[in-house]
Amino acid sequence: MVFKLYGLPMSTNTTRAMICLHEKEVDFELVPVNVFAAEHKQPPFLSKNPFGFIPVLEDGDLTLFESRAITAYVAEKFKETEPDLIRHKDAKEAALVKVWTEVESHYYEPAVSPIIYEYFVAPFQGKEPDKSVIDTNVEKLKTVLDVYEAKLSSTKYLAGDFYSLADLSHVSETHYLMQTPCASMINELPHVKAWWEDISSRPAFNKVVGGMSFGQNH
Repeated sequence: MVFKLYGLPMSTNTTRAMICLHEKEVDFELVPVNVFAAEHKQPPFLSKNPFGFIPVLEDGDLTLFESRAITAYVAEKFKETEPDLIRHKDAKEAALVKVWTEVESHYYEPAVSPIIYEYFVAPFQGKEPDKSVIDTNVEKLKTVLDVYEAKLSSTKYLAGDFYSLADLSHVSETHYLMQTPCASMINELPHVKAWWEDISSRPAFNKVVGGMSFGQNH
């Protein structure tokens, strides 16, 4: 049975799930959800995710929401298919994948997401970007990226010398960040830059990047 993924290809959370599905070469149907018409807040969608956010994954009678939970499920279900995104054969490596996936969720994404919103979503909605919000989160992101630079000076990827969910979780939001003036924050850190060039060149990401556009240039 083909998976159904409800979301939008411009959404960082939807594309996080899409990249994981492509990494595992899993067939899926992308079912568009018109968030601009608040379709995600209507009863049909709320029956799938009562919190009213995309994406949602359906695998037969199983319905999942939260993009990181979806990627963890896909990586576990297809763990024997390369790449092993969760390092299921090595408990220490698996633990490090979880650590750095948590870092992305609790430190990286909270700094990057407001920057993306101000540069992309606000203009899309006819608003001016709030420079104070951008500046505040740039400072937060600098702290995070300094940690990443130190970590990536000793390993090729965040959890070790292997690509994992920890890296995959960063791809969508960093793609948008790199289209803003804040791209210099990545480019000025040699190990972070090399890491980004590596993870953004993977075929799975290339399959989704074409849909990641708000129709704007920055």
